[in-house]
Amino acid sequence: MHDEFLCHVTAYGVCGGRRVGVPLGTYRAPTLALALWWLRDRALWIAERLDPGPGTPHVPPHALVPVPDSTPDVPGILRTWCADPHRQEQVADALAEGRLVRFAASDETTEYELMAESVDALRMQRTLPALVLPVA
Repeated sequence: MHDEFLCHVTAYGVCGGRRVGVPLGTYRAPTLALALWWLRDRALWIAERLDPGPGTPHVPPHALVPVPDSTPDVPGILRTWCADPHRQEQVADALAEGRLVRFAASDETTEYELMAESVDALRMQRTLPALVLPVA
């Protein structure tokens, strides 16, 4: 069993023709449960900032506008991922096995990536392949 997990959240976009990553947070979780909690918390944090409710106090009136149906729903994808017990169990199992877990959702301009891996697996130079979760 792996005891500590390193978790990262990063946003990637293009600036000056180059792909640029902006770290949104890192957490060294002392337990598997805390790693899972932190990943879900950060996913919901991103979703709320991309798609706040109309009654949110810090959002000025008329600042929110509908987007076309063709626009990828990153906040919805992140919220669905957090609420899916089967997918959360997949993440837990993969982390417990020492595998790197990566989940990403993107729209036309930005990719939001959540990653976690066992500190022990990092030390052992990770021998198992990563679990890359599909978006839908």
